[in-house]
Amino acid sequence: MFTLEIELKLTKHAKEQMINRGIEKEQIKDVIRMGNKIKQTDGFLSCYGCIAVAWKRDGECYKIKTVVVRD
Repeated sequence: MFTLEIELKLTKHAKEQMINRGIEKEQIKDVIRMGNKIKQTDGFLSCYGCIAVAWKRDGECYKIKTVVVRD
């Protein structure tokens, strides 16, 4: 099975949120691959399970702006 390889660029804010919320890079990649995508002014918001990720494409990379755990 072909899997899309995703390279992440994390903002300082996103890194802090990942640490505070116990979220790993692989979980973020899963959210981008499999989650519902909502177009925003500057990028997308993807939601999958209880995790939401705000991101945008930056060339071949995905720039992660923030990560949220939803109720």
